[in-house]
Amino acid sequence: MAQPTFAAIDIGSTKICTVVAELTSANEVRILGVGVGPSQGITRGMVDNIHAAMEAISSSVQRAERAAGVRILSAHVGFTGPHVSSMSSRGIVAISDPRQPIAESDMDRALESARIVNIPNNREVVHVVPRYYVVDGQDHVTNAIGMFGSRLDMETHVVTAGSSAVQNILRCVEGAGVQVDSLIVGPLAAAEAAAEREELQHGAVLVDIGGGATDIAVFVRGTLVHTAVLPVGGEQMTGDLVVALRVPQPAAEQAKIAHGHALASLVDEGETVEIDAFGAEGRKEIPKRFVAQVLQARCEELLEMVRAEVRRGAQTELLAAGAVLTGGGASVRGLDLLAEEVLELPARIGRPRHLAGLSDLLNDPAYSTSVGLLRWALREQEIMLRPAPRARRGVGALFRKVAQLMRVVLPQ
Repeated sequence: MAQPTFAAIDIGSTKICTVVAELTSANEVRILGVGVGPSQGITRGMVDNIHAAMEAISSSVQRAERAAGVRILSAHVGFTGPHVSSMSSRGIVAISDPRQPIAESDMDRALESARIVNIPNNREVVHVVPRYYVVDGQDHVTNAIGMFGSRLDMETHVVTAGSSAVQNILRCVEGAGVQVDSLIVGPLAAAEAAAEREELQHGAVLVDIGGGATDIAVFVRGTLVHTAVLPVGGEQMTGDLVVALRVPQPAAEQAKIAHGHALASLVDEGETVEIDAFGAEGRKEIPKRFVAQVLQARCEELLEMVRAEVRRGAQTELLAAGAVLTGGGASVRGLDLLAEEVLELPARIGRPRHLAGLSDLLNDPAYSTSVGLLRWALREQEIMLRPAPRARRGVGALFRKVAQLMRVVLPQ
């Protein structure tokens, strides 16, 4: 019997990645197909051109469909942006019959109670993540089901996002003919793929350095305590090289990937590299150490912003496992060493793990969020996600239905 398939779409500022997978009998995520395409119409995680973004998502989805040999009619969607913020909320409910053990329905009521938070009208709740429970004053209960008590408190981490930004993402995905199963904030997904359970248990910070934004998720005692998004990423590193070296953007990106280093002191002062440049000759020779100096300045600034954000969420003494760096920007050599200096924490580069099938295509920090979306989707029954949007009536709903029908009927 064929295993059911599910899909995830990671919407970033530099790339759109669609992954199709199935869950094997051994509870392993088996990758069936991957579709990666350049991002268009999205800046720092936010849509700034609906039609361009819609076409980019559609192209990525079609590539994944051809690779997997299946149609994608719905998917779990990952997004990010500076509009994402978080807060703590406690849900409190009374147990109707204290002689009966606490049931799952009581937990659901507590979760719904925690979801009621005071936020502006232009924001909405995306995630309500349970941290721990309190049963009749007994603190830090990990699972209250089966216990006895008359009052149940649930401490949660609530992630909110700008309503207009969320609606723009939904419009783009649905316009590409794909129904949104759930919306998932990037850093939560990245942590699922790149961080080990033991690291989260002993306290860790997940730093996902994307193209236009850097996502941060802080974990203490295995639970999420802080989420933030910084409007700085790999694009700013490349932009600095364009200005400092006076070279085109593609040449600066290539120099960053092939010759970049986050610690200039580790680069031989006499080494040079020839790259494309502006001007009459079109080529120029530059010292590798100078490239490293430019990158180090930007990386230090980014890591200092991360350090300030981490301290807002938790005391660094509680983060024994340190920092897990992932995302495309984490591929800069020496970044983990620089992070240990700036953050004053252990640091390592995190990659997707425990995959089967076409796993070699995703064995890179840049795809941690894409893989994490699949893992997060498997936990939907445990954590309340934003419910899938209902089809709106009118021309928009008709357009989406027609788009889905055309994707089923027409060959690619």
